[in-house]
Amino acid sequence: MPDYDAFLLVSFGGPEGPDDVMPFLENVTRGRGIPRERLAAVAEHYYAVGGVSPINQQCRDLAAAIGKDFAASGLDLPVYWGNRNWAPYLTDTVAQLAAAGVGRVVAFVTSAYGSYSSCRQYLDDIAAACAAAGPGAPRIDKLRHFFNHPGFIEPLAEHTTAAIESLPADVRGGDVPLVFTAHSVPEAMAASSGPPPGGLYQAQLAEASRLVAEQVGGGHPWRLVYQSRSGPPAQPWLGPDVCDHLADLARSGARAAVLVPVGFVSDHMEVVHDLDVEAAQAAERLGIRLARAATPGIHPRFVSMITELVREQIDGSVPQAALGGRTPPRDICHHGCCAADPAATGRGGPRVIG
Repeated sequence: MPDYDAFLLVSFGGPEGPDDVMPFLENVTRGRGIPRERLAAVAEHYYAVGGVSPINQQCRDLAAAIGKDFAASGLDLPVYWGNRNWAPYLTDTVAQLAAAGVGRVVAFVTSAYGSYSSCRQYLDDIAAACAAAGPGAPRIDKLRHFFNHPGFIEPLAEHTTAAIESLPADVRGGDVPLVFTAHSVPEAMAASSGPPPGGLYQAQLAEASRLVAEQVGGGHPWRLVYQSRSGPPAQPWLGPDVCDHLADLARSGARAAVLVPVGFVSDHMEVVHDLDVEAAQAAERLGIRLARAATPGIHPRFVSMITELVREQIDGSVPQAALGGRTPPRDICHHGCCAADPAATGRGGPRVIG
């Protein structure tokens, strides 16, 4: 079984001040030919909150919580952190690991699912960082997808229940719909993540949504929808869009809804702008009372899940069963899965996360 020397938290990164915003957006979209005026429009989302994305502080908090949980569990691994698109850059962190003589690293990526942008791109960036570090680079093993792990599902269910209870008493009954949201991607990109039909990304999101709804109980109707689309209008992306679905709910007579950001592990800009601003404004226009469930963040069960995943990797033990008793298979990448095909990803690419 692997004998690891360190743990690496890998995330997307985000600006930490107004002067960082445009350089950050240029990092994210480099090579995609995005017009500067479009970047400037996205930049306004960051300027509206002081130019600081929540994601880096959330990663600091998560890294600290992981270190404490490791220590309490008798797991002696130093915790490192590297981002794909902003400081601390993954390339710099891997160089730091190499300089320290670290030989083997276990990595946790802040995405629960399989697709090009949520899995393969992280693997590619890890490989590129190791190549840049040269012959002394450590071997880095990514932990498996955790979309159906109880440590991911249970905090989401707890936060969903709290969101339901935050609604006025006259609209919080069992008929309140749960609206599970995830980042939209081009349909071709989703399909490239492999079987079942439509790709793993959609199937895993649907399973996570089902598990959360089942854990919440109460018979709430639910649906998986998508957010943050930013590609060319003619290119098919996963849908329906969350705001379009809220309009459908209003037409059907719904008086309230609960948004559950099942596609995300922390309340970063994709959540606090696209849901807490854009979707909230849409719901207000439609006359729907809206509540939004928090993401797992640094919930103790989510943090302990990471420790469990590391133990699983070290010990070679059977993966933790999902709620309901089903044991998830280990991640297996079939040939050509999650291909970075420009025809699949689109020149626009997904909206910036961070």
